[in-house]
Amino acid sequence: MKVAILGAGAFGTALAVTLARNGAEVGLWTRDPDHAAAMRREGANTRRLPGVDLPESVSVSAKIADFSAAPIQLLAMPMQELAGFLTAHCAALDGKALVACAKGIDLATGRGPTAIIAQTCPHSTAAVLTGPSFAGDIARGLPTALTLACGDDARGKVLQDTLSTPTLRLYRTADTVGAELGGALKNVIAIAAGVVIGARLGDSARAALMTRGFAEMNRLAQALGARAETLAGLSGLGDLVLTCTSLQSRNFRFGHALGAGEAFDPGVTVEGSATAKAVSVLAEKHRIEMPIAFMVAALVDRKITVEDAMTALLARPLKKE
Repeated sequence: MKVAILGAGAFGTALAVTLARNGAEVGLWTRDPDHAAAMRREGANTRRLPGVDLPESVSVSAKIADFSAAPIQLLAMPMQELAGFLTAHCAALDGKALVACAKGIDLATGRGPTAIIAQTCPHSTAAVLTGPSFAGDIARGLPTALTLACGDDARGKVLQDTLSTPTLRLYRTADTVGAELGGALKNVIAIAAGVVIGARLGDSARAALMTRGFAEMNRLAQALGARAETLAGLSGLGDLVLTCTSLQSRNFRFGHALGAGEAFDPGVTVEGSATAKAVSVLAEKHRIEMPIAFMVAALVDRKITVEDAMTALLARPLKKE
């Protein structure tokens, strides 16, 4: 089976490696011709995933046309780039199975990846791959479990079977809304968890924040049509636990820098920053109480200090759990 991975960041490269090791013929696209040439020359993506060799069955190119015939296209790019990318390239991709690997909510439209795929490329099968994972773990063949969400369950089963490997186990759901929102919202809570640890407020405070943050995730997701059991699965709770407890998480590291008053590399994509802003708009629209998400959005925009955010959250009225 031919699989194209559009986006040669760490996660896209890791997927290329594990799928190729499982016998798939993989095309890996990068928008930068120099990056493509370097990967072909070095046999690795030293810019994004150093120390991991690319199997010979991974072809690298900066030309979309080289891989557009592949029936399965994994869209491994940041959420805020997805709509523009599909608008530019849908003529070559429409009719294929398009599997988004982004976690977030589009700032311009308030939509998740499968809704954007359905609108932009209406003849394609829209799906999303999400869940608790770090690129390095996948690339090294460490056991990892993800959620594959597709509204067409029969087509989702085909994708599940095709993209699973001995070390990458995919669980299937038709609840695309729940899977997408779990992956998006946990990034916001991970930023808050990073702030807590960066500000040296302690592990007990982090545990409390994760728990109340998970309640916020459920409130908004269920209001938008998600199933509670999806949020309790890999794409929700599983991903929340991982990203709130590890410095490998970019969102957690970003929050940690905020809490500690340190600078953060502006070149690192932090999906939770844009998602916090999009979530705040959605929560206000649907009248959903999400104090942690609102505080993260305000922190990201430098409208409040960490001390102000903590004081405001701790001063909220006591209530039943």
